[in-house]
Amino acid sequence: MDLAFVQSGLLEKHLESEVISGAEVAALLKRRGVLDGTPVYLDEETQMPVPPVCEFGGYLSTALLDVTTLKDYGRVIGRLDDHLGGLDSDVLSATESDLVSYRNHRTQRQKKPVGGSVWSRESFVLDDFYGFLVDREILTHRPARLAARGRNALAPRVRSGMDIRHLTFEQYRYLRDVGLGGQLPNAQISPTFRGWSPLRDRAGADIALGSGTRWREWATALLPEMGLWPGMPGGAAEFTVQACAKYAEARPIYVPEDPVGSADLFCMLERPDIVRKAARGLERKARDLFVVGDIDVAGGRVRGILDGGVREFEMSAMDAKLRRITVFEGEFGLETLTLFVCRGGLIPGADAWKGYRHRAWTRMNALADETTPLLPARRWRWHDLRHTYALRLLTYLENMMDGEAPDLQARRRRHRSYLTGHIRHNPLLIVSRRLGHSSPETTYEYLQYTDDLINEFEAAFSGWIGDDESSYADIASHAISAAKGGR
Repeated sequence: MDLAFVQSGLLEKHLESEVISGAEVAALLKRRGVLDGTPVYLDEETQMPVPPVCEFGGYLSTALLDVTTLKDYGRVIGRLDDHLGGLDSDVLSATESDLVSYRNHRTQRQKKPVGGSVWSRESFVLDDFYGFLVDREILTHRPARLAARGRNALAPRVRSGMDIRHLTFEQYRYLRDVGLGGQLPNAQISPTFRGWSPLRDRAGADIALGSGTRWREWATALLPEMGLWPGMPGGAAEFTVQACAKYAEARPIYVPEDPVGSADLFCMLERPDIVRKAARGLERKARDLFVVGDIDVAGGRVRGILDGGVREFEMSAMDAKLRRITVFEGEFGLETLTLFVCRGGLIPGADAWKGYRHRAWTRMNALADETTPLLPARRWRWHDLRHTYALRLLTYLENMMDGEAPDLQARRRRHRSYLTGHIRHNPLLIVSRRLGHSSPETTYEYLQYTDDLINEFEAAFSGWIGDDESSYADIASHAISAAKGGR
């Protein structure tokens, strides 16, 4: 089978047919609830849809998955079918041995085998796919049997824990200032640095660390959400994230004053030049953009023209795709409403941010000398900053509860006590809520790291982001206040 994905915007632009127009097809897809990114499977010879498998694509679309997830799930079925083609089989006639062969290919025999976490996701999609076919009576039974205790035979044999990777203070400052910021290890400016927007990249790192949010949450933040809008008082920012959050679960985000200041510096020194150069290009694409004319900061809503009609959205309900095309009339013309911007004038995508950190990692290693802190064994990830935030805040809150008695057994007793008797003020649960974990069990994974002496500091995050006496106590007190029901 050949794999394609629904892209309604391209249909409207390029579909030429005497039977139906591209706009009519796009309207039909919208009325049927078929989202962009929905996988479509085509017969290789006739290029006609393969109905049973395409039905699964429609089923995924009704689950309201985002575009990236829809495409990832669609590729899983496409990869399976490609492998089965070499076995003279296909996804509708596969046997258990065929699926086991595919599992072994993915996890052992291919040029770069996937790890347990990747295969875990793929086995989940395959199980969901064949369960769908059985529920629709397309197949009479699943190809793979259920093993002992209802376990899927294709599931990973070893359950891996969370890959918690965090940075020390020295590692973070070296990453931010040398890797992303273009400095030399001695804090001098490097005359050979060719980074295009170091203040933007530094601001991204500071916000990721200071807020503990996931990449999709901090990288898609809007200027009004960050308090960087005319008439707003400045300082720390607090807003609600939902559409860009994992599982679309709403929760408040708190960004301390220092990360906001880092973003403000980017807005003053680098952002104007970027948006000025990109304004003309955005003007040519205005019909495909959401041009905002009214921004209600207090109400957290925006109103403007989208697809030729007037639309109004709550900011927290704007997903990443909509945020990417949201612009307003600025000093130089159309300008993106998101904080971060790249050369094209819109928000940098996942590949762009990946490139920023890859180049930073190369630079960090190239400039390493005797003064360089011990670098991590593996290339850092943006998500490492979220893990660092969690460990810092958890350790800080625990130390506040402990006072001056760092007794290991007392710490163990305290964890059990707080989990049962002090739910609202338990450091673990406070951090769990701040991170947006669906279960405290996920946050519990961090406890094994809080007794690691390499991560103990008298004042968590002291001097990490700001250049003066910045402390993470502000974040901790804000988290405690929120747990008590205050602002």
